[in-house]
Amino acid sequence: MNRMKLSNIQWQWIRYTIGFGMINTVLLLLLLWIVEGRYILEVVLQNVLGIPLLLVLMFIIMLLGTMLGFMAGKRMKRRLDELEEASMAYERGKFSYRVPDLGTDEIGVVGKRLNNMSSRVEEQIASMQRLSAEKAEWNETLKQAAVTAERQRLARELHDAVSQQLFAISMMTSAVQKTIKQQPQKAARQMAMIEEMAGIAQSEMRALLLHLRPAHLEGKGLKEGVEDLLQELEQKHDLLIKWSVEPLPQMAKGIEDHLFRIIQEAISNVLRHAKAKSLQLNLAVVQNQIRMKIQDDGIGFSSGQDKHSSYGLRTMYERVNEIGGVLDIFSLPQKGTQIDVKVPLVQIKEEGNT
Repeated sequence: MNRMKLSNIQWQWIRYTIGFGMINTVLLLLLLWIVEGRYILEVVLQNVLGIPLLLVLMFIIMLLGTMLGFMAGKRMKRRLDELEEASMAYERGKFSYRVPDLGTDEIGVVGKRLNNMSSRVEEQIASMQRLSAEKAEWNETLKQAAVTAERQRLARELHDAVSQQLFAISMMTSAVQKTIKQQPQKAARQMAMIEEMAGIAQSEMRALLLHLRPAHLEGKGLKEGVEDLLQELEQKHDLLIKWSVEPLPQMAKGIEDHLFRIIQEAISNVLRHAKAKSLQLNLAVVQNQIRMKIQDDGIGFSSGQDKHSSYGLRTMYERVNEIGGVLDIFSLPQKGTQIDVKVPLVQIKEEGNT
């Protein structure tokens, strides 16, 4: 019997009841011995069917203690299992789960408080999603400000990434021209480096061009917009893309825009950094949650790296948090990367309704 099973609450109750019964029996015998003296000692030492009476009493106490402890512990464990199941559901972002009525004692009170907490969390998520939908209706001034900020960001990335790569290619080309006749082997290595830098610059440009697509779905639904995006990428990039986008319920425009931009950002990271040959995207609704998985077979990264340090990953975390979702990233060196997004679907009450 392993240590975990011995620490199970049912076994704890069994040990407690047996111990309590033993202590009561010893105290009772001690009291009788004090009152009756030698006579009680002779009775205890007598045999019943060849077995000492003391052993018979101990066996009966252990049997009753085991039965009572098992029944009481089983009921207690069943109620605690309900609380554990609720906590696991909340950890997975399933805040619609409700704890059944567990009585009026402390465990029942904890269950009711968990239900109250999950209701408040659902209300907060609905409020966050409502605010996200309202933010999608920015006025023209705010839109222009956002466009300007995005242009500035793209300009910085263009300068920091592509421009530096092109400058390095230019410098390396000049060096090749000087060494190609006298040192052909060195020139060949330099040409290989030029080819590699050109490939990196091309990947950076492709990723930046992806960001130049409209930030919103332009009247399309999320399913249609995602499929159009992936079909276009499949035609323009040397990347095997597989996808499964199931029919989606109607959602607030702000939520659809956030999910679309998260997909864009994830694909941009694949094009720029992953060196992947294939990409797979799954988008569906499971158990009242929008679930999205984006997986590539690229170079990945180690678990020791800060997942929030990349601008693209940080942006995805912010977008998912803004609509009350959960984002998980799994990656290993040379094993690719998987991005999981879960966003709860909640009913947003219209203003003015009770």
